Amino acid sequence: MAELFTIASLFTLIMLIILQAVLGFDNLLYISIESRRVEESEQSRVRRLGIGLAIALRIVLLLILVSAIGYFQAPIFDFKLSGLIEGSFNLHALIVLIGGVFIIYTAFKEIMHMMAIEDIAQDVEGDGKKSFTAALTWIIVMNLIFSFDSILAAIALTNTMPFWTGFIVMAVAIISSGLLMIYMADTVTEFLKKNRMYEVLGLFVLFIVGIMLLSEGGHLAHLKFFGYAVEPMAKTTFYFTIFVLVIVDIVQGRYQKKLMAIREHELARARD
Repeated sequence: MAELFTIASLFTLIMLIILQAVLGFDNLLYISIESRRVEESEQSRVRRLGIGLAIALRIVLLLILVSAIGYFQAPIFDFKLSGLIEGSFNLHALIVLIGGVFIIYTAFKEIMHMMAIEDIAQDVEGDGKKSFTAALTWIIVMNLIFSFDSILAAIALTNTMPFWTGFIVMAVAIISSGLLMIYMADTVTEFLKKNRMYEVLGLFVLFIVGIMLLSEGGHLAHLKFFGYAVEPMAKTTFYFTIFVLVIVDIVQGRYQKKLMAIREHELARARD
């Protein structure tokens, strides 16, 4: 166990904590959106409990992946429709694909709800709530789906370490990032609540996360459509897209304020 206290182990631990924190941002967005479906008095509790239980299950998932990673990569079934679509699915690909579909569905549903004029009364009166158990379950499930690839990345970073040394380093990183998520969850939710215009940005970020998961799952499944292979979205492309979305949102917000100021000025001149 002396390997735990080396410079290399400490550096790997720091890298893993940063990795888990960066990859956990989209998870926080989902948790914030999902927790709003429960009663306001229970929202903070469902976020904390959901992340806390997910940390414990992440450790279990980590142990399973480290011990039996080959089973997740082994092909389960092949699908081929000559000239149209073909692929070879394993458990890893299926988990990522299902997660991507659900994230896109969630983001699309929330965007449609946000635009629907007939839902104004529901927004004001607070109808359409979810039960505490339902919200908690989905937060845990999606937390595990979001963490799947980050755990695999962590395994790759620690593959030169002895088994238990690598496992302990990864477990400490998961717990540390989980505690950071618990600390940040209420802050992110409160920010979105006070700045509701950013909810649109958050939902489209979530939508792009779903597309990224679909592209990654399709690549893992070796999917081909009309002979063209599905390629995974590069992380640099993902972060650049998010950066552009943020810039567009900021510019649009300021331009909207300018238009409102111009309108107020024109109304004032008309009254004079």
